[in-house]
Amino acid sequence: MSQTQKVLELNNRKITLIGTAHVSAESISEVENVISDVKPDCVAIELDEKRYESITNPDKYRELDIIKVLKRKEGFLLLANIVMASFQKRMGKNAGVKPGEEMVAAINKAKELNIPTALVDRPIQITFRRAWKKTSAYGKTQLLSALLASGFSKDEISSEEIENLKQSSEMDSMMKELSELMPAVKQVLIDERDQYLASHIWKAEGNNIVAVLGAGHLPGVEAHLKKIAENQASTDTSEIASIPESGIFSKIMMWLIPALIVAVIAFGFYIGGKDAGSKMALNWILWNGILAGLGALIAGGNPLTILVSFVGAPVTSLCPFIGVGIVAGIVQAAICKPQVKDLETLSDDAGSIKGFYKNKILRVLLVFLLSSVGSSIGTFAAGAGIVINLSEIISKILHRQP
Repeated sequence: MSQTQKVLELNNRKITLIGTAHVSAESISEVENVISDVKPDCVAIELDEKRYESITNPDKYRELDIIKVLKRKEGFLLLANIVMASFQKRMGKNAGVKPGEEMVAAINKAKELNIPTALVDRPIQITFRRAWKKTSAYGKTQLLSALLASGFSKDEISSEEIENLKQSSEMDSMMKELSELMPAVKQVLIDERDQYLASHIWKAEGNNIVAVLGAGHLPGVEAHLKKIAENQASTDTSEIASIPESGIFSKIMMWLIPALIVAVIAFGFYIGGKDAGSKMALNWILWNGILAGLGALIAGGNPLTILVSFVGAPVTSLCPFIGVGIVAGIVQAAICKPQVKDLETLSDDAGSIKGFYKNKILRVLLVFLLSSVGSSIGTFAAGAGIVINLSEIISKILHRQP
């Protein structure tokens, strides 16, 4: 039997796991052959509803409304999806395979044989949001850097290297590296999804199941299925299928930090007078405004977008509910409306820096990202400047005392 297959006999049920590479021609043939040979009661597929729809409905992208995406606070999610899709598309070029074609093959073969299918993966937006929530500020920087680095990488990957990704030794080293670099991300992207996939494969109807999933999930899903069969693990995935709410401490800090900044500036007016207080307020406005505006400028934003970033950042930095990136991105999208051709070339354009500036949708996301980053840096810089201003005021007052 192939190293990419596991046949489990658990509680009078037969579950055949097929580990694939998402841009592998061999995986397509293997999936079709196994389904034809086994003729299972159900084919479980590592897809969620949205990814299934995007694969089976190629024109779905035409419905993308970038303004609605930003209003729903899904800008980072969309950017991550686009960059990952672009990376997988480039990987598949050498093999002559489109990303996810083995999943399409599984769906088509199941339809051909009148076999029901089950979508057993967690919704991608929940996975990314959980990863984002559970990651520290430094981890978020690492995640964005790794994402953009993979998106702009020009390294060629041969079909042989793609096939090697399905081997356990290659996967083990990759998982170990990810675990060491970003443990929280590895927990959400791999460990939690192993649990979710196994639970939903187990819930699939019938006693003879074929499950098609990425090779990296094979060991974890196998281990979790065995635990379920031995009643050592539950099939309840409600906890990992939701976005964790911010703790009471985080909620307090969301309001406490802006309140402290306003209070410190007000205190500066009170003890230092108009000039001192104005200096502190100006410090806050300029650091936030200039760096957010600079971010929008670097992103190639429209002059009005840059102005909105400058004016909006000092205000939005004090409001936990909206960031300047959302405002700037919406303004950019409203002024430079994306066209159908931008949607059609989205994944190709996401593979280069030039493409990000050429494609109007990617330009909006770039404005969103860089103005947000600029404002975040500006907030820390302005906060430090205000503390320095306050210490200078207090020092002068103390020196004036007899």
